[in-house]
Amino acid sequence: MRVTMVISSLGCGGAERAISTMASYWAKGGAEVTIVTLDRQEPFYPLHPNVRRHALNLKEDSANLIAGLFRNVRRLKALRAAIRDSRPDIIISLVDRTNVRTLLATRGLGFPVIVNEQIDPSGYNMGRVWNSLRRHTYPFANAVVCLTARALAYFYFIPEAKKHVIPNPVVLPCARESGIATDKSQDGRRLMVAMGRLVEQKGFDLLLVAFKAVSDKYPDWSLLVLGEGPLRKQLEEQVRSLKLESRVQLPGQTSDPFSILRRADLFVFSSRFEGLGMALIEAMAAGLPVISFNCPSGPQEIIRDGQDGVLVPPEDVQGLAAALDRLMGDQVLRARLAASAPEVLDRFSVDAIMPQWDELISGIQK
Repeated sequence: MRVTMVISSLGCGGAERAISTMASYWAKGGAEVTIVTLDRQEPFYPLHPNVRRHALNLKEDSANLIAGLFRNVRRLKALRAAIRDSRPDIIISLVDRTNVRTLLATRGLGFPVIVNEQIDPSGYNMGRVWNSLRRHTYPFANAVVCLTARALAYFYFIPEAKKHVIPNPVVLPCARESGIATDKSQDGRRLMVAMGRLVEQKGFDLLLVAFKAVSDKYPDWSLLVLGEGPLRKQLEEQVRSLKLESRVQLPGQTSDPFSILRRADLFVFSSRFEGLGMALIEAMAAGLPVISFNCPSGPQEIIRDGQDGVLVPPEDVQGLAAALDRLMGDQVLRARLAASAPEVLDRFSVDAIMPQWDELISGIQK
């Protein structure tokens, strides 16, 4: 089988982690896998050595509408040539705008195309032009895959036979697959971790306010926010304004979050909206008790409230502060939730998820 996968970048992010996992799975199984990217950025996540990369170096932003139009025509021509040269049996494109470009670039080539949405489209507005393009191009796809049923419901204009729910697969380092996080600090200090791009979607501004509300009561706790993004300066200023400089750190992104998760006592997921919530699954798989906003798509498909984590109403900062207070002050409760958390891998491991992709591809190729 020859699989061609298309994505804007192989940098740091949930979609990038997912495509790296999927491509490596198929390459390990003997498939010929090509990843076409719009930029030339080096992969942030490991790839199987047999995965072929075709980097187009066409991701630059456009200064104006006319320049953007010509640049997108150039992108489509280059993308079409790269896909045609890979001679795919199946094309899988990830993320909204790249999906639109892939469907336009492959018109008339005769290759089957699967588009994969990595976020809840009802929570993210691409803009009038791109929304219209998606509305008119997605029906060309052989299948539209979303991470949750709630996200898939957005695509009312797609025939039901083409709509599929397949979550992203999660891979843990071998040393972590047994579950419960260990190597805790022995000095009485406690660590809370959050993880994701520093963008409004991830709600770290809300988390900082909630943490401030309980910080005086729990002086032995600190907060570590892993990730990088355009809101770094804004979040750093918020940390200063809340007088949390000694309690909150934003060290940037890491390719090995598990080395930090194994030292943590609690994980918090504060997103305003999501596709699924890879960071949340990874934290639970690593054996951490978790608290999450119950945003419209993702967390409620992952957390069994009260059994392996705690759900809080969306963007409810007071509710989040109350949940923090409850778990930070109750080590027994944290241990009980942590004991059940790794069971998340029963639903989201590579062995659980990738056969669903194999079945979908087999059905399209019949």
